[in-house]
Amino acid sequence: MAALRGKVVTLARNRLINKISDPKAASCPVQSLVRRRSNKVSWDSPITCQGSRRLFCANQVKQQIPLTQEADNQDKIIDNPLKHDDYFDVKKLIKVEELFEAGVHYGHKSGVRNEYMVPYIYGSRMGVDILDLKQTVDNMEIALNFLAHIAYRGGVILFLTRQALSMPLVEKTAEEAGEYSHCRYWRGGTFTNAIQQFGSVTRLPDTCIFLSTSNTVFEQHTAIVESAKMMIPTIGIVDTNSDPRIITYPVPGNDDTLTSIELYCSLFKQAILKGKEKRKEHGL
Repeated sequence: MAALRGKVVTLARNRLINKISDPKAASCPVQSLVRRRSNKVSWDSPITCQGSRRLFCANQVKQQIPLTQEADNQDKIIDNPLKHDDYFDVKKLIKVEELFEAGVHYGHKSGVRNEYMVPYIYGSRMGVDILDLKQTVDNMEIALNFLAHIAYRGGVILFLTRQALSMPLVEKTAEEAGEYSHCRYWRGGTFTNAIQQFGSVTRLPDTCIFLSTSNTVFEQHTAIVESAKMMIPTIGIVDTNSDPRIITYPVPGNDDTLTSIELYCSLFKQAILKGKEKRKEHGL
C-alpha cells in the first residue's frame, strides 16, 4: 500500500512539473499564480504576519530599534575611545632619552639569556645583552593604552613584584593611583581557587602589572601562570632572562635597577590617572 501511494505521489508531481515547464501552458493556474506573485511582491512592500501581529518591511532590515537617549550617549562615550589610536594621549609620556638615562636597555649576561627574548635583544657588549629601546617604546605604548582603557572602564588593577628593593615604591605607586598591590609571598591558588581561599565569591583583578616577572633569578612569578589560567590580561616588564610567552603585553626592559622601576611606575600611574580623569569628565 505504501509503495502504491508513493508511485501516485511521484506521478502527480511529474505531471505538475511538466505543466509548469511547458511554455505553451500559459493558462496553467499554478504558473499564473507564480507569475502574479512574482510581479506583485517587491522588496519595498510590507509583509504582514497575522500570527505574530507584526509588520515587517524588507527595506527596514538594517534599521534597529532606537535606544533611549541616555543609553545611546553612554554607548557613544564607551565606544569613542576604541575608535582612536591614542585616545588618552599616553604616547606622549614615553621618551627614548628617559629610557636610556634610566638604564632600561641593560639586560643580563648572555649566559642566562632566555631564548624567547632573542627578538627583543639589540646586541651584546662585553658579555651583557642590550635590549632594543625601539621595541621597548612600541610595546610600552600598547601597554599604557590598554591600561588607560581599563582604568576608564572602572577596572581593578593589581601591581605585583617580589623584589625587596622596589616593594615600597610599587606599593606607594598603587596607592597613589587608587589601585592595589601585592608584593609579598604569593599563595598558590589565589586566583584559580579564590572561593576556597577567601570563603566567598571574590572579584579578580581586570589586569595585573608585573614590575618583575621573577620570584628569584631562575623562578617565574606564580601569579603569571594563574592569571593566564583565569584569562586575566597581564603587563610585564621582561628582562633578558624572563619568559615573555604567556604575558599579554610584554615590555622589554631592565627590571633590576631602582631607577628603571621608578620610571615604569611613573608611566603606569600616569596612564591610570589619565583614564580615570576621562571617566570623570564623561560622568561614568
